[in-house]
Amino acid sequence: MSDTSLGTNRQRGSDYADLSRQVRAEGLLGRRRGYYAVRIGLVVGCYAGLWALFGRLGESWWQLGVAVALAVVFAQAAFIGHDAGHRQIAHSRRVNDLIGIVHGNLLTGISFGWWVDKHNRHHAHPNTEGRDPDITMAALSFTTGQARRRRGLGALLVRHQAYLFFPMLLLEGLHLHAASVRAVFGQRRTARRPAEAGLLALHFGGYLAAVFLVLSPAQAIVFVLVNQGVLGLYLGSSFAPNHKGMPILGAEDDLDYLRRQVLTSRNVRGGAFLDTVLGGLNYQIEHHLFPSMPRPNLRQARPLIMRFCAEHGIAYHETTLGRSWAEALRHLRDVGSDAP
Repeated sequence: MSDTSLGTNRQRGSDYADLSRQVRAEGLLGRRRGYYAVRIGLVVGCYAGLWALFGRLGESWWQLGVAVALAVVFAQAAFIGHDAGHRQIAHSRRVNDLIGIVHGNLLTGISFGWWVDKHNRHHAHPNTEGRDPDITMAALSFTTGQARRRRGLGALLVRHQAYLFFPMLLLEGLHLHAASVRAVFGQRRTARRPAEAGLLALHFGGYLAAVFLVLSPAQAIVFVLVNQGVLGLYLGSSFAPNHKGMPILGAEDDLDYLRRQVLTSRNVRGGAFLDTVLGGLNYQIEHHLFPSMPRPNLRQARPLIMRFCAEHGIAYHETTLGRSWAEALRHLRDVGSDAP
């Protein structure tokens, strides 16, 4: 590399340092214990209330409404686990891990340790070929190279992946559960394996026992399918707007941290309701730049970071929820057209 390019890289590295100083000066990295205490209380309260309602309703097809509501609460619990995984909630790593494993393994049935490992790799190299696990999936292709390597049924699925994307998300909940079980009970050594395994077993055992003891066999099966289908659709629809359809980087990419995170991420415009529905993930640019920033501070950081990007000529992409899905589907369609 030339002296000129080295100087450019040093300057770009200092850009993030400048932004970080501004964010810290605004106090946006400070913990928000009160916010999370209320949020956790609401989620746990709704969780317990819905299971109490489930018990009172008994053998009834009205339980399908409970199945949908529980899927929403499961997803909200997963969002809290996400924040705990990024150390947003407490200063102590032990406290964050405790909150994460309870909301992940026990309440949602998703391994906290497995997810944190996978998600950290995504944050380090978002939308980067060969390095981001979120763009390496068996059923979908996110680059023309992936699509061209497909054969047989895989190629057929990829050619129609834009139309199959949302229907396939109905299976995402089951996929997350299966991946969690494989990670915790498999041969690979994982931290906190006894605790993670015990809480996963407690979740699945309690969930299935309650459903099949209270409902008729037909009702129980439909309840599980509806509950897990809505959970997968909800989580997948929340994650899809974040990066799908944004630039994909090559494995050799050497962009600096600031530009890598901003250029591969997309914000979703909306108010307080959308912030709650999407678990704060609609501020994806702010979240990727400062993963430990508490969720309620992301909205406050947005104008500061947007202005900083404009001053430094960095494309900051924000759109509506509907358009974000449209952009993601358009990308999947264009990539799918290259499948053999």
